[in-house]
Amino acid sequence: MLRLKRLAVFCLFATCVISGLLFWALGQSGAAGLRGQPPPPQAGMKLTALPDFSARAVDITDGTVDPEWLARTAKQTGIPARALQAYAAAAELANTATPACRVGWNTVAAIGFVESGHGSHGGGSLSGTGQASGPIIGPSLDGGGFAAIPDTDDGVLDGDAVWDRAVGPMQFIPTTWDLAGRDGNGDGIADPLNIDDAALSAASYLCRGGRDLTTAGGWSGAVLSYNQSDTYLRQVRDQANEYAALS
Repeated sequence: MLRLKRLAVFCLFATCVISGLLFWALGQSGAAGLRGQPPPPQAGMKLTALPDFSARAVDITDGTVDPEWLARTAKQTGIPARALQAYAAAAELANTATPACRVGWNTVAAIGFVESGHGSHGGGSLSGTGQASGPIIGPSLDGGGFAAIPDTDDGVLDGDAVWDRAVGPMQFIPTTWDLAGRDGNGDGIADPLNIDDAALSAASYLCRGGRDLTTAGGWSGAVLSYNQSDTYLRQVRDQANEYAALS
C-alpha cells in the first residue's frame, strides 16, 4: 500500500512537471511567433520642409508637415493633430539621421497611444506648443508589478526621490531620458513633457543600434527595447497596423 501511495505521489509530481514544461514551451513558442511576425507597414506622410538635424536639438514645430495631410490623417486616425505633427516629423528626422532605420510615424504614434493616449492620460491634452497640460507621471517603479528602479535623478523629472517613474506622453524613465532626450522644438531644453521633444527622442531611441525597422527582428527589437513585454509588443503592433490602414 505504501508503495502504491508513493507511486501515486510520484505520478502526480511528474504530471505537474510535464504540464509546467509544456506550458512554458507553448509560451516560448507563442512569444517567438509574435516576435517573428512582419512589422507594420510604414504609413505614408507628406512633408513641406525638413529642418537641419543635429544630435540633440532641432526645431520641428513649423513648416515640416503638410497641413492638408495633417488635417486629413488626424481626422481619419483620431490622433490629435498636434501629436500627429510631432510623430510624423520625428520619424522623418530619425530616418534622416539614420537612413537604415526606416521607422514609420505610425509606429511612433502607436507608442504614444499605448503610453499616454497621445498625452490625454488623466484627462490632459497638448497645447499648441506641444506641452502637456499637466504632469504625466507613471507609477513608482518599486517592484510591485513593475521593475524595481530606485531613484536616479533626485526626483527632478518625476517628483519621486525614492523610486523612478516614467514621465511624459512617451513615458521615459529618467535614466533613459538622460541618454536619449532630444530637443525637438529648438527651445534649448529637452523636456519629456513636450511632445516634440518626446516624439523625436522616442523615434531616435527606436533607431539605436543600427536597427532596420522594416524587418521583423528589427521592429520587434526596437519596440521591446522600449518596453520588454510581449503584451506591449502586440498592443503597439496592432495600433501601428490600424494607423497605417486608416491613413
